[in-house]
Amino acid sequence: MAFAQGSRSSLSYIVESNFGTTPSGNFTNLPFSTQSLNLSKDRVAGNDIQADRMPRVDRHGNRQVGGDIAVDLRDADYDDWLEAAMLNTWSTNVLKVGTTPKFFTIEDYAADIDQARLFTGCTVNTMGVSLAPNQMVTTTFGVVGKDMTISATDIAESRTIDAASGASPFDAYSGDLKIADSGSTLASAAIVTGMDFTVTNGYAPTFVIGDDSAPSLEFGRAEVEGTLSAYFEDAALVNRFINETETALEVSVGDGTNTMTFLFPRVKVNSADVGVDGPTSRVVSMSFVALYDTTEATNLSITRSA
Repeated sequence: MAFAQGSRSSLSYIVESNFGTTPSGNFTNLPFSTQSLNLSKDRVAGNDIQADRMPRVDRHGNRQVGGDIAVDLRDADYDDWLEAAMLNTWSTNVLKVGTTPKFFTIEDYAADIDQARLFTGCTVNTMGVSLAPNQMVTTTFGVVGKDMTISATDIAESRTIDAASGASPFDAYSGDLKIADSGSTLASAAIVTGMDFTVTNGYAPTFVIGDDSAPSLEFGRAEVEGTLSAYFEDAALVNRFINETETALEVSVGDGTNTMTFLFPRVKVNSADVGVDGPTSRVVSMSFVALYDTTEATNLSITRSA
């Protein structure tokens, strides 16, 4: 008896024209490290009280898809997914926060047992990006969606699956991090030891009477928050917190050929903790929130190589 192996698994996707409906056309292979996509159902229990104390009714209620797709960020392969996270489209290789949702049909295929799970009406609810020395730039797309089916027929049997780009993952040491007062000229900061940030869109299913899956997904504000750690060499970073100084941050990553730059044009530093963890270098741990900037017309801007 064969059991499904992670090494024989694949993900592919296609952009939906209509929410929850898989369109015709080619799917695209999606490189990933781990994924936890699953269908969940609410439970609806009966309320009757029985003298023997035992319940009689337990039914399945509303359905929705959720889970994470973790990837090593790279050029080209995740452009659609970045658009979904930002609710916008690339404009001359620049992507800013917008208001237009993007939805996918995603196939999770277990090749060794020939089973395919098809998730429809999926989009990016959260996007977390992690940068640290000596590692690839890891990105986690938190997915929310409408529904799922499973079958022994995969997309490759009836359609073409376009190959991924083959580009190398981005790493943090090929890039740069810059900091300055908001609106001022950015300057390199060679003391940063790590940075993480998350985009949260607040997607939620809009359930209605007469259907166990949502006819649409609603979304909220684009909340962009993060943390940054740096060596404690002077009071500059701590003072940004104490004085509530509006700050601009820019971090670029690369693969030796291509680059991607994340610009936070106006952030507020909300903490600057300086502890002692041992006899080695002390580190400032900062948290920040990105706010709308009138010049850039966004709270986060992503620029890719031309």
